[in-house]
Amino acid sequence: MSRPGPAGVGVIGCGNISKQYLGNLTRFPDVEVVICADLDADRAKAQAAAYGVPEWGSPGDALAHPGVQLVVNLTVPAAHAEVTAAAIAAGRHVWSEKPLTLDVAAGRGLLSQAEAAGVRIGCAPDTVLGAGLQSARRLIDSGAIGTPLTALALLQGPGPQSWHPDPEFLFAPGAGPLFDLGPYYLSVLATLFGPARRVAAIGRRPRESRVIGSGPRAGTEFGVAVPTYVAALAEYTAGQAASLLFSWDSPLSRSGFVEISGTEATLAVPDPNRFDGDLRIRRAGDADWTVIPAEGAAAGRGTGVVDMVRAIRAGTAHRASGEMALHVLEMMTAIERSAVSAAFEPVETRFEAPAPLDAQWDPYAAAN
Repeated sequence: MSRPGPAGVGVIGCGNISKQYLGNLTRFPDVEVVICADLDADRAKAQAAAYGVPEWGSPGDALAHPGVQLVVNLTVPAAHAEVTAAAIAAGRHVWSEKPLTLDVAAGRGLLSQAEAAGVRIGCAPDTVLGAGLQSARRLIDSGAIGTPLTALALLQGPGPQSWHPDPEFLFAPGAGPLFDLGPYYLSVLATLFGPARRVAAIGRRPRESRVIGSGPRAGTEFGVAVPTYVAALAEYTAGQAASLLFSWDSPLSRSGFVEISGTEATLAVPDPNRFDGDLRIRRAGDADWTVIPAEGAAAGRGTGVVDMVRAIRAGTAHRASGEMALHVLEMMTAIERSAVSAAFEPVETRFEAPAPLDAQWDPYAAAN
């Protein structure tokens, strides 16, 4: 990306999540969205018009566009590997929605392909770069809770079929609460603890089908192909342990619960699915929690694209890396295997824990 000015971005996949990405990417000065692409031409055209993107077309059009330096892959999980591989083959850097791929072997292949081509892969969630979680990282690094020992993470609710107009893909292989929302929680723990070494889990699928609750297809029944309740334990290479619960089988909705306990205090981390949120700390002997306001940018999805573009130009490591995403993917697949094997499953991939962002880092201000 030696070319001066903003980096040219092609967005492939113009579904529901693209609204959040395009709303931000079209306002960040370090990037310029030059084309929206989708297999559905009308959908690509509509998103381009809605966000002032000058061109629209097919995925092939985006890969062939001379102004595209980085592809933002927002396709459904089953298409992530194919689209990312095609972008790498076209010499483009890639930012992918999570998960990186549906299986670890394909993820390893993409990272090897990217290294050989001299391009980079970044991967969601970039919520780990938001003010809330970066403030938590800086606070832990400062020694505020002593030595981090354990984590407790909880996500539960009735499932997205009640509000999502096309929820089938969320109950297909590569999704479910573990693969759809688990990356937010597991990426937080990866950022705070580093890589894991092994996991154990149980999984349940109480219902074989669900019914769409809203939108033009309300009342449509569809099949459930993955566990909708997953409880797991994780052990990290640095010695920490975590208890994790991901469920779409609870009438009671509770989310955004992550607590890190250390030798001196417990830290309540902001919702991993948000970019902002205050922190709460409770030290040994305290009668109640102390609120600590978050510091830094909370711009939203696309923040990782900006960090990636800046890192490429500076020759430094970007934070939401393909290597960390592959590790999180392996954790999820190992959890999935353990739910079947009823045994601890190893996690073999490793990554370098990224340095925290400075509190003054700002995606809305063009980098020097």
